Amino acid sequence: MLAPQPNATMRYYAKMTTLYDQDFLKHQYKRQKRYLMPKVPKCLAGAQKIELGPNVKIFEAGDSCDHFYYLIKGSVRVELLTYSGKPITLYRFGSGESCILTSSCLLSGDPYNAEAITETMVEALAVPIIDFRYLLENSDEFRQLVFQSFGQRLSEMMMKIEQIISVPIHQRLAILLLNRLRKQNPIIVTHDQIASEIGTAREVITRKLHSWDEEGLIIRGRGKITIIDEIALRKITNSTV
Repeated sequence: MLAPQPNATMRYYAKMTTLYDQDFLKHQYKRQKRYLMPKVPKCLAGAQKIELGPNVKIFEAGDSCDHFYYLIKGSVRVELLTYSGKPITLYRFGSGESCILTSSCLLSGDPYNAEAITETMVEALAVPIIDFRYLLENSDEFRQLVFQSFGQRLSEMMMKIEQIISVPIHQRLAILLLNRLRKQNPIIVTHDQIASEIGTAREVITRKLHSWDEEGLIIRGRGKITIIDEIALRKITNSTV
């Protein structure tokens, strides 16, 4: 008998689990070096240093792009706002990384079509567009710096699109909770944050979590979710209804 072929949800869950393993290890490593200043690339030695607090909007849709940013410390979340005003998280970048949307806008001359928000205290180096163009033309080190994260970020965004198009909301929610479960239980997260991560409305998340709470799969709390029945959640990720 031939083995059953994996459906779209199973393929997505497998890929998300693999990506999560990589992200988890990366996160653990960054936690250990949080208080160590990363080595600043020589090509950015003369760049202006800026500091921002948490929950600061760096740019929003429609803004012109006039600086390249290289993060020394902290984390920034890049979100796309839907027509209804609901945010969808595209990706995050942190210490030793840059924003591919910024690089793309600098290269094309187009304005931003998303927004970036600091999640923690942030230290970054800012390079004006004139210097960006000069370094891109004359510095091999800078070109590598700009393009090294393009492949990974594009893969993450394509995964997000596949998730929204082909995987039902209840399965995306179960996958997210199982991924977060590997780091903590209870899971510290709000309904708004979950909605942004999986690309839906907060009200949808609230209704589904309320249903799972009544069924005994989870226990809801203020800003946290405790997983009670991990096996049931795993079955949901493989369900076809």
